[in-house]
Amino acid sequence: MRLAFLGTPQMAVPPLRAMVEHGFDVVAAVTRADKRRGRGSSLVPSPVKLAAEELGIPVHHRVDDLLDLAVDLGVVVAFGQIIKPHVLAQIPMVNLHFSLLPRWRGAAPVERALLAGDAQTGVCLMEVEEGLDTGGVYERAVVPIGATTTADELRAELVVAGTEMLVRRLRDGLGAPAPQQGEPTYAAKIRPEELHLDWTRSPVELDRVVRVGGAWTTFRGKRLKVLAASVAGAGPGDVLDGDCVGGLRLERVQPEGKGPMAWADFARGARAVPGERFGE
Repeated sequence: MRLAFLGTPQMAVPPLRAMVEHGFDVVAAVTRADKRRGRGSSLVPSPVKLAAEELGIPVHHRVDDLLDLAVDLGVVVAFGQIIKPHVLAQIPMVNLHFSLLPRWRGAAPVERALLAGDAQTGVCLMEVEEGLDTGGVYERAVVPIGATTTADELRAELVVAGTEMLVRRLRDGLGAPAPQQGEPTYAAKIRPEELHLDWTRSPVELDRVVRVGGAWTTFRGKRLKVLAASVAGAGPGDVLDGDCVGGLRLERVQPEGKGPMAWADFARGARAVPGERFGE
């Protein structure tokens, strides 16, 4: 088969590399256009574009470009764009979706599973259709979520499981997809305000936010990112007691305008004292 790959972030790179390493004929990669980043506003390509160029795969930024390439199947992994009906009418596509569908359809399934306190999640190889992650499922793999698992760690596990599944089904045949069963839930994109640590919430809930990544609070009027923490008690609160705020033990932080550091180093440099409040 002549395959096209559609993806954007780093987590989409291992499946692309595995397809090439296993001898599949990947004739095109579609990814987002280069973005301007940094002080110099230089253009930065997506991780998938960098990998595709290294592998010698032609890169496109428009899905419609595939219509002229005699593609037999499109493989979608964290692409971040809706595939239009006129494309699907010509090119069948499969998608690696990182949840146990129909739970957590949408943009942020890994993060939503963590925030909800799910005990497990997984990855589905599914048929792409017009609806949002509504297609039939060819195969699924279950991945447990540990009490301390971070979003980055969970993504890595899901990518390994999904890549193995994708390569095997492409090699042995997709078969017929099974309709999704159960009540759908939706994984909306995480908003910045959802990562703000609300100290009235329980330590368990706060810990989940930290494990998602990007958690922040304020200390002495400046933003303080909380990069790593653990549950130390049962009660909510915003008052510093040693290395704990409420029932959350701070382990690694990043002050505004500085690099990441251990909490002990930050507290020593800031001369933090017991009884100081966070979120002010």
